[in-house]
Amino acid sequence: MTIYVVNPNSSQHVTDGINRAVDPMRAASLVPIEARTLAEGPPGIETQANVDGVVVPLLAHCAALEESASAFVIACYSDPGLAALREQSTRPVLGIAEASILTAMTLGQRFGIISILSKSIPRHMRYVGAMGVLDRLAADQPLELGVLELADEARTFDRLKTVGTNLRDGAMADVVILGCAGMTAFRSDLENHLGIPVVEPCQAATAMAIGRVALQTTRKDKK
Repeated sequence: MTIYVVNPNSSQHVTDGINRAVDPMRAASLVPIEARTLAEGPPGIETQANVDGVVVPLLAHCAALEESASAFVIACYSDPGLAALREQSTRPVLGIAEASILTAMTLGQRFGIISILSKSIPRHMRYVGAMGVLDRLAADQPLELGVLELADEARTFDRLKTVGTNLRDGAMADVVILGCAGMTAFRSDLENHLGIPVVEPCQAATAMAIGRVALQTTRKDKK
């Protein structure tokens, strides 16, 4: 049995970053953790059309893994297909956006989100509103870098420092969320730079998946 962390875009470097981000968590997991790439996905999920377009192949990908799965993590900050996969699967299903927001609210009162692009923000705002936690959102601000551009680490970290500082000092966020799975490499350095908690969504969702698997095991042991 395995926790599958599925990257719904087709960029292997994003999946490699996810794999590195969750690697320290493997020692705490009762089951293996495997990061996977959805080959049918676009290189980056940057629009609502991208989000909607990956749902069907994502569901098919996860259906083929159902029997060997302990849990699924959808590793895209738009949580594509989250409700549909929860309906399809009998396993725990976590979305990195939902998990990161829930985690952030345990670390501070007001969270800020760093988006990749301005056009991502309305989508995020709809989601935060649907969760009923808009009053806890300090602001959502963009890097104005696409998913593929995040591979330029020096440029990306420079923008992360600028936007993160604006969220902390201007919007008064006391915790910051990295709003794309392509930002996994920067959590520790950005947290050290800002001096406030920084949530990496793939880690947050994987931690919840590990907990759900452990909880299920405990329940089975009580029968």
